[in-house]
Amino acid sequence: MLPSSRCCRQPPLFTATFSLLLGCASGPRGAAAPASVATAPPAKYGKLSVIGTHLCGSDGKPVQLRGMSTMGLQWHGDVVNARAFAALAKDWKADVVRMALYIGEGGYAAHPELKQLVWKGVELAIANGIYAIVDWHVLTPGNPNDSLYGGAQAFFDEVSRKYGKVPNILYEIMNEPNGDVDWAADLKPYAERMVATIRANDPDGIILIGSGTWSQDVNVAAADPVQGKNLMYTFHFYAGSHGEALRSKVQVAIDRGAAVFCSEWGTSEASGTGGTYLQPAEEWLVFLDRRTIGWTNWSLCDKSETSAALKSLSDAMKEGNLALAARESLLVPETMGPDGYAIWGPGELSASGAFVRAHMRARAETGAAKK
Repeated sequence: MLPSSRCCRQPPLFTATFSLLLGCASGPRGAAAPASVATAPPAKYGKLSVIGTHLCGSDGKPVQLRGMSTMGLQWHGDVVNARAFAALAKDWKADVVRMALYIGEGGYAAHPELKQLVWKGVELAIANGIYAIVDWHVLTPGNPNDSLYGGAQAFFDEVSRKYGKVPNILYEIMNEPNGDVDWAADLKPYAERMVATIRANDPDGIILIGSGTWSQDVNVAAADPVQGKNLMYTFHFYAGSHGEALRSKVQVAIDRGAAVFCSEWGTSEASGTGGTYLQPAEEWLVFLDRRTIGWTNWSLCDKSETSAALKSLSDAMKEGNLALAARESLLVPETMGPDGYAIWGPGELSASGAFVRAHMRARAETGAAKK
């Protein structure tokens, strides 16, 4: 696999201090996460399950979750705020948010307090009647059995104990395994351990399982699946780097009886830059729509890269938009929308963000896959 095919995003040019992140967790700029979920609206499709090769709602009918992934919480944790989640649910018509908890790269292994942002994100999703994917973001190193990831079982035990009785949560146990890893020898045994850990607390929650080559070898996983119910296999694509060859792998996985979910995709090249590749992205979305495959787009942040959904402050400065450039960040929506809640205005969205938002809104309105 060429290095350019790695779905690896480098850290942004600036890094929030962890005291600021913890401050964000209590919500000085966005409202705090709800103390109780007792009054939350029901999850959009109720309790999810896997029937055959489809993710289904509580009525047994296939559903296609569509939403956004955060960037690494150690860098862009401010996006976990009440205004942002409400804007996604109401304005973008998203029904899922993926919480990208990097383990390496200065993430959870070094700063376990980051899990507080995950809890807050889950609760904000519940408060908006949408779903939350808790992503154990394996990337560097690429083997989830590496000692860096030694806290995986304790983490998934905690999260499944904490939220296993609510219908809104999905567990993603390994983001992008890569390098010298083998499905049968490395990844499947790891997945079996994580599934057993989660199942001890949550007997039927949806578990998302990655595969080798940055979660592109979904066909290999489908040929030797983990035993159990409500398991799905993830794949990731970037429109400027991946096309028909990866779609063929996904189709093979489905033909082998696997339920699949696209937990990360971008309109850029796999580096997060280059493009924007909107026509190839549209081809992918038609493919996903026709097969009712859910997805989360990378990423809900204001980093200066193509795949970011929001403009960066440096981009605003280049455009001469001094008012936007003067903002502390764009992660907390401040534009009042016509329906009385804060949104990201059109001038705050990147080309990628505008494209993804338009697609989600159009699909929500039609209620039927594109043909």
